Amino acid sequence: MQSHESHAWLWWIPLLPLIGSAIAGALHLATLRARKNDPSAAAPGTLAPWIACAAMAAAFGLSVKGFFALQELAPSARHLASTVHHWISVNYPARGEFAVDLSLVLDPLSSTMTLVVTGVGFLIHVYAAGYMKGDPGYGKFFAYLNLFVFAMLMLVLSSSLLGVFIGWEGVGLCSFLLIGFWYEKGWPAEAAQKAFVMNRVGDACFLIGSFLLVRLFGTLDMSLIAGAIGRGPVELEPDVQLQVSLAALFLFGGACGKSAQFPLFTWLPDAMAGPTPVSALIHAATMVTSGIYLIVRLNPLFASAGWVLPVIGVVGALTALIGGSTALVQRDIKKVLAYSTVSQLGYMFLALGTGAWAAAVFHLVTHAFFKALLFLGAGSVIHGMHEEQDMHKMGGLRKHMPQTFVTFLAGSAALSGLPLMSGFFSKDEILAHAFASGGLYWGLWIVGVLTAALTAYYTWRMVALTFFGEERFDHHHVHPHESPAVMTVPLMVLAVLSVVGGALGLPPVLHAPHLLAEWLEPVTRDGTRILAERAGEHHLSHTLEWILLGVGAAIALAFAHTGFHAHKRGTAQDEVLTSRRPALAAWLSDAWTIDSTYQRVILLPLRMVSFVVAVVVDQFAIDGTVNGVGASARDVAQWTRRSVTGSLAGYALWMGAGAVVLSLVWMWS
Repeated sequence: MQSHESHAWLWWIPLLPLIGSAIAGALHLATLRARKNDPSAAAPGTLAPWIACAAMAAAFGLSVKGFFALQELAPSARHLASTVHHWISVNYPARGEFAVDLSLVLDPLSSTMTLVVTGVGFLIHVYAAGYMKGDPGYGKFFAYLNLFVFAMLMLVLSSSLLGVFIGWEGVGLCSFLLIGFWYEKGWPAEAAQKAFVMNRVGDACFLIGSFLLVRLFGTLDMSLIAGAIGRGPVELEPDVQLQVSLAALFLFGGACGKSAQFPLFTWLPDAMAGPTPVSALIHAATMVTSGIYLIVRLNPLFASAGWVLPVIGVVGALTALIGGSTALVQRDIKKVLAYSTVSQLGYMFLALGTGAWAAAVFHLVTHAFFKALLFLGAGSVIHGMHEEQDMHKMGGLRKHMPQTFVTFLAGSAALSGLPLMSGFFSKDEILAHAFASGGLYWGLWIVGVLTAALTAYYTWRMVALTFFGEERFDHHHVHPHESPAVMTVPLMVLAVLSVVGGALGLPPVLHAPHLLAEWLEPVTRDGTRILAERAGEHHLSHTLEWILLGVGAAIALAFAHTGFHAHKRGTAQDEVLTSRRPALAAWLSDAWTIDSTYQRVILLPLRMVSFVVAVVVDQFAIDGTVNGVGASARDVAQWTRRSVTGSLAGYALWMGAGAVVLSLVWMWS
């Protein structure tokens, strides 16, 4: 491990976006004051996006510097750290010292995450400079956006679970601010509240899991926790095994909240209420990847947790299937991508459930490329269509938006897993691990293959309805046009990454190095070893690998072809499903009625209880008590006032009566 003092520059990776946020916020306030004094005055807030973009570019540059600094070290020594303050230090006689430092750590995993967050985040910031131009909250938006990135960088760089939790809560707060950015419309504010509240469920699980780890290991430092488990015996004592499993299960519960897994995924589709750059940032590069990062970071803990990994695999596969099937019937282009994100996150958790740590991170990276591209491409379509999001009111846009169309095709090919695209290789690796694991995982492999087929179908349905067929929009009010260069250039960069990103993890059958797995090996080594010693290693023959690759390619091509040709001429296929199977269409559209069940089973009773409490407790008990005391005081005052007559005889009578009472009290006492 390198000395802490020599790497203080690590702090500038998260601090630069924080400074950019402060400056953008100050410029927004200056804009408000200038407009108040003179509505025609120049707005200082127009500088905010470029300040924010510069901060992101600088943070990305430092992330690249960190990557090369780690590369110069031996694999076992790839660990840079910087501690600026010994934050908490408490000495317990029975358990020893409990300490938490303000410390950042850069290793292969956190380096990968910072490159994705700052690199893709920078492209989203540049795109947003064009997309949000003219919005009254221009400067405020970029202040929130930079603050979001700061919180995410603190999450992936912090050395302790307490530091992770601060970043964890920070991205939750910023997502609330960004999803509800257009709160004047009403429903974005409701969507922001929903995201905030549902994430609190996961956050409570995160805290309980952290408390259990403190009880077990006396520390929140993740490297010490992972090291203690990695150096310990593979078979733990029964009571320790139970506590390790419970800690892992509760931390997985926290991951379900942030990474939108069943049953806590319903907030993510509603997050589409925010501006499109927010959707791209939350769904592609930052917040929803937090849960995957946490589990990979603590992979020895989860590998030792016994039955927890199969639970993660089942939840991931179920989430992937729910998201994929729901995306089939959505008409809102952003809703298709939102449920697609839920589905792809399920794939990542399926990988984690098989112990394929590197495969989960590989899909995280490729997903960041193609899903950011698709969200920004959808934003370009919405921008060119004057805020229209219903694909049934689009069609034929490829000739109006050629650059958006070509880049959107690249993202769609990657998402649907067409051969040689980045998504093809990362999905294939996850499915290969599931197949190789056998037993329960064969069933999960079947679910994964079915979801891959659904993904190819709904992706090319989206392409066909948006860019092909007859133009279904109102030509009198809508005039589609290509987006400006500030929006299309980021699309082109992401399109290239979506095509070539698969080179990071080529399959073994091609006799090429898996660059990402080799890079992450120092982080994933202990978890992989524990699983191998417990259940043995699982390998596929070259013949079976080729067969699985062929099956994946055939399914992607067949269902992409089917989805495209079924919808390239218009909306007739959607109308057939709606008319012939209305119950099925409604069930799929409502995400298997999970969200409406929450409304009926949880929210409605809570609202009824709130109403009863408001009426009975507030109006009758609290207000009644207060009003009763007031009325009694008023009555006493009225009675007292009547006794003040001005008659000396009356006063003398009262004084005499008082004297008699006092005398009786004195005698009895």
